[in-house]
Amino acid sequence: MAATSTRTLTLLSLLQAGRTWSGADLAARLEVSTRTVRRDVETLRGLGYPVSASRGPSGTYRWGAGGTLPPLVLDEEQAVAVALALQTAPVPVAGLGDAAPRALATLRQVMSPGLRARVDAVRVTAVPHAWDFAAPPLDPDVLAAVGAAVSRGHVLRVDAVAADGARPVPGEVGFRPPRRLEPHDLVVWAGRWYLVAFDLDAGDWAVLRVDRLHPLAATGTPFARREVPGGSAEAFVTTRPDRGDTPAGWPCLGSVVLHLPAPVVARWAPGGSVVEDAGPGRCRFTLGAWSWAGVAGILATFDAPVSEVEPAGLREALRTLSARFAAIS
Repeated sequence: MAATSTRTLTLLSLLQAGRTWSGADLAARLEVSTRTVRRDVETLRGLGYPVSASRGPSGTYRWGAGGTLPPLVLDEEQAVAVALALQTAPVPVAGLGDAAPRALATLRQVMSPGLRARVDAVRVTAVPHAWDFAAPPLDPDVLAAVGAAVSRGHVLRVDAVAADGARPVPGEVGFRPPRRLEPHDLVVWAGRWYLVAFDLDAGDWAVLRVDRLHPLAATGTPFARREVPGGSAEAFVTTRPDRGDTPAGWPCLGSVVLHLPAPVVARWAPGGSVVEDAGPGRCRFTLGAWSWAGVAGILATFDAPVSEVEPAGLREALRTLSARFAAIS
């Protein structure tokens, strides 16, 4: 099957070159018989690809009228998956709001008629929900610079950016000297972009919010890749309490000491919340919602004791819910 698929893709490429091919020439290029060429051409036609042919002993093949671009080589499941992904993808990168619809429109133009009809049958409308906890849009230039350093394996120099977007300079509160990082992986989780990197100045691993970084001039300095703690970037990000997160702007924002280890809470905490280590088996958990009852409900999902609850509105909500549920017979 793999050889057949490779041969079919090669045949598509040859036909798309715009010249007329004899069956013998195609057979020689593909290292198969002319009978196999005829069978492969029929397969392409069955998939909706415009291949013209002349009959006879010296039959020829060429790309059909209107086929200057080769139809996209996707099966039905792949085409539907791509269409759904583009229609439901969040837009965490600034300036790319209409990029997904435009990409889908472009892909439709190079799909075979059958695939196009299949994709058109799954039009959906994605509506943002408050519980998505979306982060502020990411600067595409920042993402490009960080992504290039990750893919090339080059040391990255960055300045820190405050949560409000400010970039402190020497002498200002919050200023930090540029950091030298070995960037290993980019991870998207809970609507936020994170960089997993080894901090050369601190001599330790770090998880950094990409929207809080300002890349400086490329260093071009290569580094040897290290093994990420925990064995994977995904596990490292999701269990790391210190990810540079800040509380989302909810009407009600509360804080408790949750009697669970910080890495456990960090794994299940919603986006827009903050987890801080408070000692063995405990962490300070700051989170918000549109009501105090909403905050209390999230805390209940952790099924663990809480203490040092702030503010009074959250304490009252916890008492009210506790009494309400205790009254159930």
